[in-house]
Amino acid sequence: MFIVLIGVLFYLQKKKVSFSKRVFTALGLGILFGFALQWLYDPADENLTQSIDWYNIIGSGYIKLLQMIVMPLVFVSIISAFTKLKQSHNLGRISVLILGLLVGTTAVAAAVGIATTAAFDLEAIQIEQGDAEAARGMQLEERAAAMEGQGYPQKILELLPANPFYDFTGQRATSTIAIVIFAAFIGVAYLGVQRKEPEAAASFKKIVDSIYAVVMRVVTLVLRLTPYGVLAIMAKTVALSDFDAIAKLGEFVVASYVALLVMFAIHLLMLTLSGLNPLTYVKKVLPVLTFAFTSRSSAGTLPLNIHTQTKKLGVSEGIANFSGSFGLSIGQNGCAGVYPAMLAVMIAPTVGIDPLTPSFILTLILIVAISSFGVAGVGGGATFAAILVLSAMDLPIALAGLLISIEPLIDMGRTAVNVSGAMTAGVITSKATGELDTGLYQNADIAEE
Repeated sequence: MFIVLIGVLFYLQKKKVSFSKRVFTALGLGILFGFALQWLYDPADENLTQSIDWYNIIGSGYIKLLQMIVMPLVFVSIISAFTKLKQSHNLGRISVLILGLLVGTTAVAAAVGIATTAAFDLEAIQIEQGDAEAARGMQLEERAAAMEGQGYPQKILELLPANPFYDFTGQRATSTIAIVIFAAFIGVAYLGVQRKEPEAAASFKKIVDSIYAVVMRVVTLVLRLTPYGVLAIMAKTVALSDFDAIAKLGEFVVASYVALLVMFAIHLLMLTLSGLNPLTYVKKVLPVLTFAFTSRSSAGTLPLNIHTQTKKLGVSEGIANFSGSFGLSIGQNGCAGVYPAMLAVMIAPTVGIDPLTPSFILTLILIVAISSFGVAGVGGGATFAAILVLSAMDLPIALAGLLISIEPLIDMGRTAVNVSGAMTAGVITSKATGELDTGLYQNADIAEE
């Protein structure tokens, strides 16, 4: 049956059906097929687990291919952003705008998370703790213990790339931001060479442009597999979901998605205040957000993110590369904003703290904003952010493990909001600096390509 569904998607591709429609078709087919598997098999059934292993060749294989190109893409994208800047003196303004928007919206996301948790009257004490939750809590405590003794000065030092070649392997939680910093140093050096030795700079620019073209071609080859990857990922996710646990924690799932939808609405409001049509934005970014939702990887979505900003939204290449790459590790609205804030408000009453006092709220928002630097754009980034925030607020970290059964479901929405935040920052920055191609942005036909 899975092979038949793959054949359907291949047939649609041969018939030149638009990329967006094929992605949404794959999403729908994956959900339906997953529900069918849920109905036919127990999640622990050997037939199902062996079948899922075969689906993973396409689903997990696709994610691995995306992860394969993330570090090279981040590196060459940042350097390319410097070489493609129309006016180098705009560099400081562009960087400040993008970073300000990413961190600012994360602070707003924290406020939204606090308000939503209070409105739904959620407390950690309401959740029953089973073996899985207890085991998850112990894992979080062990991870927090490994990070103990590091104040904010040490955490800032962790962002710096002592060995960029090691960071290219992605072994550290802060590897992505370290590569961004390393590439930024090379970019600034290029601008200095451009002033003093224009011929050498021109040669370097040609090399960078060539590498960028090859990397983007690799990106294109991988992105063609998106519908197949979405089908496999959604089939696996739905087939293995524990719907009994989800039903028990339904209120927490609903509250999380209300907060995430409110944050997405804030992104649209920001675009409206910038003089841009938010509906046009929604139509053009839906395929990107759909993939982010299914893959649960902001880093894996980077190629689609940059492509959509430049080819559909009219953002200049330099700004799109900056906002997409920075958004992987800085100011993730869902994982580093909404989620840690909701956890802190839920857990605070267990240690006798009133989470609605102004001092607690302001401290929490500030800590969330600061802690949003260096959050990895791959699976586990939200956990890393939660540990940082809860430890800084002196709250019990183990209780964060209570939501383990619904973590994948919530993480899907968080990732989509992360990516939307990065794209919104790119569009608004491009508009503010006068580099946005408004004609391309307003062209509704581009959304269907």
